[in-house]
Amino acid sequence: MVNHPRARNEPLHDALKEAGLTYEQAAGAIRMVAAEAGELLRTNRSAIAHWVSGAKTPTPQTATYIAEAISRRLGRQLRPSDLGLCAPDQDTPHTGLGLALGPDPVDTLRRIGEADIHRRSFLTGAAYSVAAAALPLGIEQAVEHQQRTQTGHRAGQAEIAAVRDMVSMFTGIDERHGGQHGRSAVCQYLRSDVADLCRATFAHDTDRRDALSAGACVAYLCGWKAYDGGEHGLSQRYYLQAYALTREAGDDLHAAWILRIMAHNGMDARRPERTLELAETALDAVRGRVDSATEALFAVTRARALAIASRGAEAVRQIRQAQDLVLRGDPEALPFWAALWGSPRATVASHTAKTFHALRDHANAERHYAVSARSRPGAGRQQQRITALTLAAQGREQSAQGRLEEACKTWSTSLDLFGGVRSARAADEVRSIRRQLTVFDRRGVKAAVDLDERARAWQLVHA
Repeated sequence: MVNHPRARNEPLHDALKEAGLTYEQAAGAIRMVAAEAGELLRTNRSAIAHWVSGAKTPTPQTATYIAEAISRRLGRQLRPSDLGLCAPDQDTPHTGLGLALGPDPVDTLRRIGEADIHRRSFLTGAAYSVAAAALPLGIEQAVEHQQRTQTGHRAGQAEIAAVRDMVSMFTGIDERHGGQHGRSAVCQYLRSDVADLCRATFAHDTDRRDALSAGACVAYLCGWKAYDGGEHGLSQRYYLQAYALTREAGDDLHAAWILRIMAHNGMDARRPERTLELAETALDAVRGRVDSATEALFAVTRARALAIASRGAEAVRQIRQAQDLVLRGDPEALPFWAALWGSPRATVASHTAKTFHALRDHANAERHYAVSARSRPGAGRQQQRITALTLAAQGREQSAQGRLEEACKTWSTSLDLFGGVRSARAADEVRSIRRQLTVFDRRGVKAAVDLDERARAWQLVHA
């Protein structure tokens, strides 16, 4: 029997050539995408050569990483089959679940929630998609109402109020104890009660719109919990479908809020390619149409995106505008979807700090992190997780300025607040603190030894 050699993979070869990627560069890009999804790959130039030659084929999961890596370079979404890595009918449908603004976001959210509850790796390990981040850009906010399949049961403002109360309760738990507390309960609530409400029969169209808006709040709470668990690709899918719900509701202000969330998602995932466009589109949609405190939350998002885009002078001007807006604003005037996330002054201060961090202005970053922590209710205990993260970041800025003893004191307070918090971001911060304390110990900072032991004990409990 003669073994015929496989033909060269022309689509993959051509895509790499169009992207201007050498085999070495392509291997690095693929490893980076996999790492973002929590998988350690050892892909090298030799593996790329084998895939191009047709001598070997990657696993289906690796094929999705390859497609995402090349998609990012080309600025358009590619599937594994587009790269000759499988036949068109072999593209795994669920790998793209949620990465489109399809005709029925409620059905998509049911399926995402089901996969999240059961910890399906194709979603929990999904990479953040740069191409999908651009989907909402350029889309008109107003949409025609579509006929939907309804469940048959009737609902009204009482059921909508119940969903809002549940969102407020779960958000409070999240802010105090971390996003992993109650996560499966929120996902189950989304795919059952909330999904049914969104497809119920209503006496008034305003009730239907309010139900869809409330559903969007639950969807992006699920996305926030995924983000707090370090699953950026999964959180992006929730946010996209939340955006689709607000479009179905015809609520362009709430839709703009989710664009703002998506901008932060991209910046936090360190994929800022479309984040400035998202932030600017969101701000343009609400400018002059919402109260000052709410507009400040959009303005400071644009400031952060400008800083990451190396447009420092514009970022500083935008910060000043955001600070002026929030000082003039009334926190009581915030719409429900914005009020969920706590004090607007604390939020503006936190994102101002992140903006100055991106500009490498450590003194101003430290100052605004401190303001944010002080602005949290109950000395931060009511929003324990976010206050602890804020203080950890403040300590990092103090360390960058050489104030090592002060940094240790701030980190010690942060560790106090991290107790009982279940959050991947908290775990990342504690690891970061320990790495920096190793340097402090070599410099003879006495407080570093005791603090490192406390941090190590926290890791043992929260592993």
